[in-house]
Formats: sequence, structure tokens, C-alpha cells
Amino acid sequence: MSEVENVTAKAPRPKGEPRFPGGPAADPAGSHHERRIRSFQPRRSRVTAGQGEALLRLWPTWGLDIDGRSTLALDEMFDRLPVVLEIGFGMGEATAQMAAADPGTGILAVDVHTPGQGNLLGLADRMGLSNVRVANGDAIILLREMLTPDALDGLRVYFPDPWPKKRHHKRRLIQPEFLTLAASRMKPGAVLHCATDWEPYAEQMLDVLTAHPGFENTQEDGGYAPRPAFRPLTRFEGQGLDKGHVVHDLLFRRVGRDGD
Repeated sequence: MSEVENVTAKAPRPKGEPRFPGGPAADPAGSHHERRIRSFQPRRSRVTAGQGEALLRLWPTWGLDIDGRSTLALDEMFDRLPVVLEIGFGMGEATAQMAAADPGTGILAVDVHTPGQGNLLGLADRMGLSNVRVANGDAIILLREMLTPDALDGLRVYFPDPWPKKRHHKRRLIQPEFLTLAASRMKPGAVLHCATDWEPYAEQMLDVLTAHPGFENTQEDGGYAPRPAFRPLTRFEGQGLDKGHVVHDLLFRRVGRDGD
């Protein structure tokens, strides 16, 4: 049995032992101690042999756990490239395509889905991408504890969980408090790009972004934006379009300090 097959087998592990030694931690920030409504749910699904191999081999170099204990030196991490934070990348296909199309921009991609983390690492390796880093954990802790003011040249939130039930709307990521935190970490002129195929969530996004003093709509009519060419059409998005879903893109610019 290979190392990857041995690690990914369903043999019981001692409590606290990581699933992938040297790979992403199960709870990097000890987040169960933090009393906050979460906008995400960790998903348990099977890690393929290829994804597991990528985690074991590449995580020590290209991965990082969001533990909230240190400030990231993005200039060193990305060799002084401008850096865009992507929150929630799924299986990473779109992230890899955007990184390949724009090698002059670093992408710090955050998710809690282990198969997706392994898949993106594998894609980046096969495509020869040096401008992608994969972060494991809570994006709020990353923004609040591990990034400095004006650290980001952009922020992408594509197809976040819509939490469709009314009692769960408070779990949606795009809320005034999140926007205030995000704005504090974005350079003036940096663009926050959101996309969703859930109409009520799109309407909420447009409302809260329009009302927030830290952002201004890039669209003169104050509405949604056409899908920009740099955002690939994902498999998930294509499936939604086949079902008649309407996808909305929102591009809002971080205003200067005098607009705070």
C-alpha cells in the first residue's frame, strides 16, 4: 500500500492525529472556542488518491493553516505580486484558470473543503502555477488576525452558500460587518467581486454593498455587472444555467480613505 493509500484509508486514527500529516489541520484556529455564527459548514467527502498525494507533497510548500497566530507577509509569499483573496473556491478549477491567465497576480485561495484543497494544489502543480497559495480555515480569522490594512488588491466571493431559509440568513457572508472588515484590508481602488445564482441573495448583496460607505458600484446604473471575461464559467455555474438559474455579478470598488 502506498503512503497516500495508507493515509486515506478508513483505518481509525488516534484522536487529534491529522488526516494528512504535514497537511491541512482539522481545526487550525481552535475555532470551536469562538462564539460566532459561521457562514460556512465543513463538508466531509472522499479524498481521491490524487488529491491526497497533492496534499502530502505540496501542502508544506503551497498551503497554510489559518490559525490566527501570525501576520502573513504577502510580499514574501507572492514575490511582491499584487494579491487577490478568493473566499470559497470549491474544487479550484476556476481559480487555476484565473491564475494561469493572469500570472502577474497572486491568488490566496481559502476554503475548508479538503478534496478541493488537494485538487487545487494538484492543478496548480500540473499547470506550473507559482502564483497560487491555498489556505485552510475561516476567512474571517484570516482577514481579522492575519492580514494587515491595505494588504489586498482584490477580493473574490463566488457562489457563497446562499443559506436560503430565512432563519439562516444571518449566516450569509455578505453582511455589513463583513464588508467593514474586508474594506479595512483592501487597498483603495481594489475591487470586491461577488457572484451568485440565488436571486434573493443577489438582491441582499446589492443592497448592503450599495449602502456601505467603504464601497462604490463600478456600474454607472447602480446595478449588477456583466460577467467579466476573467471569471471563468464554472461547471457548477453551467449546471445552474442549464436549470434556468440567473447568475448575477457584483463589482464594487473600495473607496479612498476620505470615503470611510
